[in-house]
Amino acid sequence: MELFRKRIDILWTIREFLRGRGFVEVETPMMQTIAGGAAAKPFITHHNTLDLDLFLRIAPELFLKRLLVGGMEKVFEINRNFRNEGLSTRHNPEFTMLELYQAYADYNVMMDLTEELICLLAGRYCKDNKTTFGEMSVDYSKPWRRAEYAELLKEYGGCEIGDISGVRAKAGQLGIEHKNMDDAVVINEVFEKTVEEHLVNPTFVKDYPAALCPLTKRKKDRADIAERFELYIAGMELANAYTELNDPAVQEENFRRQLRGQKETMATMDRDFVTALKYGMPPAGGLGIGIDRLIMVLTGATSIRDVVLFPLLKPAKS
Repeated sequence: MELFRKRIDILWTIREFLRGRGFVEVETPMMQTIAGGAAAKPFITHHNTLDLDLFLRIAPELFLKRLLVGGMEKVFEINRNFRNEGLSTRHNPEFTMLELYQAYADYNVMMDLTEELICLLAGRYCKDNKTTFGEMSVDYSKPWRRAEYAELLKEYGGCEIGDISGVRAKAGQLGIEHKNMDDAVVINEVFEKTVEEHLVNPTFVKDYPAALCPLTKRKKDRADIAERFELYIAGMELANAYTELNDPAVQEENFRRQLRGQKETMATMDRDFVTALKYGMPPAGGLGIGIDRLIMVLTGATSIRDVVLFPLLKPAKS
């Protein structure tokens, strides 16, 4: 009971924080005609009257960006996403996400906002600004580390991001089946296996390979690098943020590249979103924070089932 009351208070504080900075809370569709905004397997449902297959949303991103196009300059939503993937202590197929967008901001602004918000929560709900998560001790004191993706891959994986043969050799050592994988995917698989477990105190991992980020603006001086960060705490990804791509021609080509070779019927371009970009989306920063995982690290709960009132469980055998 104490834990769930704390969850409720944390959500209240997040809303209070964002509203105090001029953000407007909105609601976007949970049933969508295209599963977009993330790379994940969706749940499929059917609308009988329209005789139309729909997807429970995997992310609200493309709808929230439409609101930027429509003139809402600061928007956020705290609501459920659905991903038809595995169950574990860190994954529930129905989970709560905070997603927000701010016009005329970039991923550096999103880093500052994320650090300010979570430090506020840690100061209010964690003793001495610290928590224990399993055998790890997490210290939320500022400033948080901001490290480049390539820097961390070299530090913990022993690989140069530009040496793909060396990265593939490392993948083989780690038992990763990489022969039919795209180079960028192999790099990321090695990153996940070698780097993530070392990121205990809050760490912003920034400047990802652009091939992994079809919705993200590239760095001006490096077209192969995307202005994206992920926040890790206790070896676990908690947040993902971009400087948002708002060029409709580049976005359409990125979608086409992403869809090549995909055979599933769900692999469809969101043409309405591309059309919206053609009307004009302001430069913007976007941020998503996994609320359930955030509650986990703030309270020291090591299983996601402990922070969700009604987690999905296997049915009892009769």
